[in-house]
Amino acid sequence: MSNTAQTLAGGRIKALLDENSFVEIGAAVTARATDFNMNNTDTPSDGVMTGYGLIDGSLVYVYSQDASVLGGSMGEMHAKKIVRIYDMAMKMGAPVIGLVDCAGLRLQEASDALNAFGELYLKQATASGVIPQITAVFGNCGGGMAVSSAMSDFTFMESKKAKLFVNSPNALDGNDVSKCDTASAAFQSEEVGIVDVAAEETELIAKIRELVSLLPANNEDDLSYMDCDDDLNRVCTELEASAADPAIALPMISDSGIFFETKADYGKDMVTGFIKLNGTTVGAVANRSTLYDKEGNAVEQFDAAISARGCDKAAKFVEFCDAFNIPVLTLTNAAGFKATKCSEKKMAKAAAALTYAFANATVPKVNVVTGKAYGSAYVTMNSKGLGADVVYAWPNAKIGMMGAKLAAKIMYPDADAKELREKEAAYAELQNNVASAAKRGYVDTVIEAQDTRKYVIGAFEMLFTKRDDRPVKKHGTV
Repeated sequence: MSNTAQTLAGGRIKALLDENSFVEIGAAVTARATDFNMNNTDTPSDGVMTGYGLIDGSLVYVYSQDASVLGGSMGEMHAKKIVRIYDMAMKMGAPVIGLVDCAGLRLQEASDALNAFGELYLKQATASGVIPQITAVFGNCGGGMAVSSAMSDFTFMESKKAKLFVNSPNALDGNDVSKCDTASAAFQSEEVGIVDVAAEETELIAKIRELVSLLPANNEDDLSYMDCDDDLNRVCTELEASAADPAIALPMISDSGIFFETKADYGKDMVTGFIKLNGTTVGAVANRSTLYDKEGNAVEQFDAAISARGCDKAAKFVEFCDAFNIPVLTLTNAAGFKATKCSEKKMAKAAAALTYAFANATVPKVNVVTGKAYGSAYVTMNSKGLGADVVYAWPNAKIGMMGAKLAAKIMYPDADAKELREKEAAYAELQNNVASAAKRGYVDTVIEAQDTRKYVIGAFEMLFTKRDDRPVKKHGTV
């Protein structure tokens, strides 16, 4: 064990892993650079602890940067130690967790440090979709290290002291940190969407452990199953009343209320996260129409409109689930796409990304239409036409091109009020009624809301052995 074991870097590893499970690798490694009197500078472990250990009995690899050694800056040997951990993790098929506190590139090592960064990026790219990658930022994470964090599957950030930035706030033209702290956890989680969880250090470490317990170890060997003590046929009596906010509804469906939400502060019209169904981890994507606080008060309305941010968030989540063979459940309540000038700048591209993610995913996909399902927004949300394996709908769901009132106005622009009401009723009956979608095979079964849990569990059990062959290609380009 190196001298750094008593530092914050060592303390974070100790808090993260199961007791006495950490085994350090490369404790004796130091910097080999000699420029600028580096040969006279003590660099124990070259500023990063690396090794392996257990989380709830499962193998993980971890690196933790030591800010007391040259600010935790990234040098040649520092990066090589992390790269070695990645090599071992991919051979053994286990997640990599990075605990970051890094001043950035080590200036004394110049091109050697730059090359080392490139080697780290290459290793992360190679590992992407093979093993889960998790980064937690506790101090500084600037410049090239910010890129590394963004390449991870999940990013955690200490809410008060951590800083994540490519360019520091004061380096941005016309800005300083007193105006807008672009490096803060709040900005990175709410505006940028890189950060999945922002919290104080103790809670942050607990959340990492919780996430790891829900994820498969790699893309081939799934160790994320657990025994289910919950009733598989449990009736969810409050589900329909809670459907407006999936962050409340999803735990009701899940085994024992388990729900890990990702990127909760970004694209709030869309909810993404992991639940358990009959002991199996399932990725959930759901439209939100109302956001409630912890006291049950409505704090924000979204009118069942999908935003560009919501699309981006959901697309990345679905791609992760597909890469690691995690089934996907969607709760659809989409009346259309958000209609603002700002959103329109990215709406088409973001919607295309989400559409592609669902269409391209070959994992089991189940959709439950809980409310409105109108137009292209409905198609994008894991519809039958897009490749959903099973589609359920609640009795009061509405599936169609658009709301009946607007449709009647467009089709009969010269009609008076009485005729419009008649046409609206006819359109609702013929086109927006869930029964009409079921007659055409776009909905497999109309179910009562309270029975949702048992139906989706049954569907995923049936789809467990799903195989979906696609044309041979290198990769898509959407």
